[in-house]
Formats: sequence, structure tokens, C-alpha cells
Amino acid sequence: MVRKIGIDLGTGNSLVFIPKKGVVLQEPSVVAVDFEENKILAVGITAKEMTGRTPDIIKVYRPLKDGVIADFRVTQAMIKYFIDKVSGFWRFLKPELMIGVPAGITSTERRAVVEAALNAGAKQAYLAKEPILSAIGAGIPINSCSGNMIVDIGGGTSEIAVISLGGIVTFHSLRVAGDKMDSAISDYVKKRYNLAIGEQTAEEIKIKIGTALPEKEERKIDVKGRDLLSGLPRTIKVSSNEAAEAISDIIAEIIHSIKAVLRETPPELSADIIDKGMVVAGGGALLRNIAERISQETGVPCFVAEEPLLCVAKGTGVVLDSLDVYKKSIMAKH
Repeated sequence: MVRKIGIDLGTGNSLVFIPKKGVVLQEPSVVAVDFEENKILAVGITAKEMTGRTPDIIKVYRPLKDGVIADFRVTQAMIKYFIDKVSGFWRFLKPELMIGVPAGITSTERRAVVEAALNAGAKQAYLAKEPILSAIGAGIPINSCSGNMIVDIGGGTSEIAVISLGGIVTFHSLRVAGDKMDSAISDYVKKRYNLAIGEQTAEEIKIKIGTALPEKEERKIDVKGRDLLSGLPRTIKVSSNEAAEAISDIIAEIIHSIKAVLRETPPELSADIIDKGMVVAGGGALLRNIAERISQETGVPCFVAEEPLLCVAKGTGVVLDSLDVYKKSIMAKH
């Protein structure tokens, strides 16, 4: 019987966590809608495969933009799909939901998430800030009185926070993350090779050969797209160092925010961070050499969390298990 469910509602991917079972669902936050019949055709992986391949009557949505709800009705349908999928036979029992939201979220955006969750069939919806959940999921003891720094690079937002005594001391929420890297790669290929490539191809380049620092031994990948001059399909080779060049400015922006957070951090906590280093989580942590580049430019040691993609989801599970201990971390309860 599923009574408690944790959801990491991400711009790129959503994960569902059930206490004692772990992460039971990990799917792209994508929904395909059929306009003619006004119904939802697919959610998650199947919907993502349709991106850029649909006829006029079908539209593929990413209902979350920059970590917040952009399309209320579609988000609600997506949450309902997740609840139904993991509840199975017990779907008539309303579960309690714990949802991770960006630290920089406004109260209106927060209400929208709670309302979508309740309409989707939750008995209660708790919200917690993603940097805190991410830190808990990465195994950082957030309730201790020493400072810990977490950098969570997702699809729509990058969140950098210094946490001590269970709360956020300083943070920056930046609407620059994995999605911006994808569009930087497709812009680069367009400028340099006169080739138009789709969203999924750009993401594939990032995942397969993307790197935060140029490498001595380059890796190459075949990229197929449409030639902008002739309009015909064409294949080119893109190297890892070209990918590094394409996303370099995006990473520089994230590092700029990390430095800003470090500047605002009280000296006692700065000392702790220099000792322990900072932890990078989220899908962006999977980018090759990201920790090396951050530590080169900030002078602070930097480590990638274990299973960085699952940190927020695991955090929701830990908080759900002991709601009393994490009272301070939970924002809204309805």
C-alpha cells in the first residue's frame, strides 16, 4: 500500500520515490497531447520520443519551465499519471506527496504546485526546497551546525546553496542549466556547420561527448541534421572539444553564481566549506570534468555526489520517513 510518495518534479526529468522501495520511476517530464480529441496521448519516455516528430494535431509539451509550472493542466495530468503508475491497485487510497521545488520559487508558483498535486489525487502535499532535499539525498548531514555547500544543476535551474542547521543560509537560484547547454550546442552547430539539429540530438551530443574542460584525447560523434543552405539531410562529425567550447559560457554563468554565494557566506561557514568542499548533484553533475572546472575556478574542492540524478528523489524519501526531524525544511503543507 502506497501511502507516501516523494516526487522530484524536474524540468527535464521527474523521479518518483517510495519509502523502503527507493526510486521506482524515472521519466522525462514530457507530455504529448492530442488536440483533436483533447486528451493526453503519452507521458514520459514515449512522449519524449515524439519530440520534433509530431503532426499538427499532436503537441509535445514540457509542462515545467525553469523548474516551475508553465502549463497547469498538463502538469496536473503528469502528476496524476505518476501517482496512478506507482499506486497500481491501491490507487483509490490518496497518498501524501512530498515534492521538491526550486529554492527561488515564489508563493504563487508554490501554490500552483500544491494545487496541481491535490487535484491529481494527493491527500496532502508537502513542499521542500530542492537544494535541501538534494543535500539530504547526497548524504550530507544537514542538521549539523557546520556549513555544507550543494550545487544542484538540473534541466531548467541550477541551485547553489549553503546549508547549516537544517536551513539554507545563502543561495542563488539560476535559470540556466542543462536545457540551456542543449540550445547552446544546437546554436554552435548551426553557426559553425550550417546544420539545423533537433533538441534530442543536441542533448545526445551533451550526454555522449560533452565536457566542461577541453580534453587532450578528443572523442567524436556523428551528428545528423538538415543543411540550412540546401535543405537536405547531412551528417557531420562533432568533437568533444567543440562541445566544450559550445557550453563553456553556460558553465561560466553557473560558476559566477557559485562565487556569488561564496562571497555572501559567513566566514565561519566558509571555513567549513574549504575543509569539506562542495558537492555537485543533479543531471548536470554527470557532465564530464564539471567538478574539476568548478574547483579550478573557485579554489574550493568539489565532488560529484553518488548517483547525482537521484539525490532530490532520495531526499524526499528521507524527509517523508521522518517528517518531525525535518519540520524546518518543509515549506508548505496543505
